[in-house]
Amino acid sequence: MPAISAMPDKYMFVTIYIGHRVFDKEKNMWIVWALLAAISAALVVVLTKAGLKNVDSSLAFAIQAVLILLITWSVVLYQGNAGGVKTIERETWIFLAVAGVCTSLSTLFSYKALSMGPASYVVTIERTSLVIAIVLSIIFLKEKITWQLVVGSTVMIAGAVLIAMSGNGK
Repeated sequence: MPAISAMPDKYMFVTIYIGHRVFDKEKNMWIVWALLAAISAALVVVLTKAGLKNVDSSLAFAIQAVLILLITWSVVLYQGNAGGVKTIERETWIFLAVAGVCTSLSTLFSYKALSMGPASYVVTIERTSLVIAIVLSIIFLKEKITWQLVVGSTVMIAGAVLIAMSGNGK
């Protein structure tokens, strides 16, 4: 079994050594960001469910949306990327606007579901969006379909159906 060790580098990132292989930050940093997104999304579900006890789901999202706006624009300004708004092409604006509408609807629907059902069941059904995203990526973005994607998607759907049909989500 290969040894696993980690050492902070000069940028305070951790270089991970698995056996003799080094985690290549240039090629694989997306994995770290994706894991951070997954952890954050899990926290959102649990904290939102706890916060929805005495608050309307739409109002809860509106409150969080203000914070989302403040935090994201603070990051953009800190990074010095605000000037990039001027260079965004029309087609990109359309995609971003439609994605923004979809994000809002998805969150509103999710919060409503969380206000009515158990978080573990709601999030399981909601995360079938992963499979839908895979299918849409293959169709519209022409991403390659692999046996791993097919098997993984099938397992995700089977798991969601199993949990939803277990009858304990009352």
